[in-house]
Amino acid sequence: MKSVLVLEDGTYFPGLGFGARGETIGEVVFNTSMTGYQEIVTDPSYKGQIVTMTYPLIGNCGFNTEDSESNEVHVQGFIVKELCDRPNNWRCSIDADEYFRKHNIIGLRAIDTRALVKHIRSKGSMFGIISTECGNVDLLLERLRAGRQERRRLVEEVTVKDPVHIEGNGKRIALLDLGARKALIGYLRKHGCDIHILPASSSADDVMACDPDGVVVSGGPGDPRDLPELVQTLAGLIGKKPLLGIGLGHQLLGLALGGTVRKLKYGHHGANLPVRDFTTGRCYITSQSHNYALNADISDDVEIIQININDNTVEGFRHKKLPVFGVQYCPGTAGSPQDSGYIFDKFLSIL
Repeated sequence: MKSVLVLEDGTYFPGLGFGARGETIGEVVFNTSMTGYQEIVTDPSYKGQIVTMTYPLIGNCGFNTEDSESNEVHVQGFIVKELCDRPNNWRCSIDADEYFRKHNIIGLRAIDTRALVKHIRSKGSMFGIISTECGNVDLLLERLRAGRQERRRLVEEVTVKDPVHIEGNGKRIALLDLGARKALIGYLRKHGCDIHILPASSSADDVMACDPDGVVVSGGPGDPRDLPELVQTLAGLIGKKPLLGIGLGHQLLGLALGGTVRKLKYGHHGANLPVRDFTTGRCYITSQSHNYALNADISDDVEIIQININDNTVEGFRHKKLPVFGVQYCPGTAGSPQDSGYIFDKFLSIL
């Protein structure tokens, strides 16, 4: 099934399709993880994005019913160098091609992923279109430019529609769901927390109605600047309850404290990104999936405590007077290093 990826600058990469047939448009990013491809494609943070894997062989363990980070596949498309068509793992229940067909996701294989990644690193992340039906680059470029104008509210697509209560005997946590991973919920359940999962549209009053011991704001997809109502919600909670922001939640908390964000050239996507902690002197290897970053000049009451070693972007902050914390990475995510899971231990100990 001959297929092609066309980027918005006119660059194109021919290859072979797998999974569903048709066309799909999304922002093209690359992920540097060597493992965890099932967790990546089911991560709500990738909603609306076409993900390219830099590791050359994907699918050798197949897919199973246990390793997903949510109940559906969220990537807009999936690009690999080589797709394993004979997976070999005792937990494998379905191969990659059948898995993507089942979830109606278009994939592209047998392209020069190294050249694609070098192009994105040089020019920056951009939108692209994958087609298994049309090979006319000019026509696909027109379709891409037309589809590029559509503005999606990605968080609304991944958040819970109604509140969900998971009973526990421990601390009561209000989890503001912007696209929470199962790993986050699983960690809170492991520690016996009484969890109230709330839709992203919840107000500060809705959160306070749960009478939580603390509030966790999950990660999620998209640009935090498109979510002014969430910034207002978090501003209404600061000083009332301990707050922990993760990923997109970290960026929104920073905005609520008076900070600003910027779009990175090609983002951070992978399970091997180094973060330096100024309070301990340690380096943590972290999992990340974001295209935006907080600027360091948030306010005089906020202290930057962690940075990305690769580019010095903000990875963690804490309020000097209030129990308010944010981390850009995804602590405890399955399929990635676990050493940053201490964030949850620290937060729960404060509660």
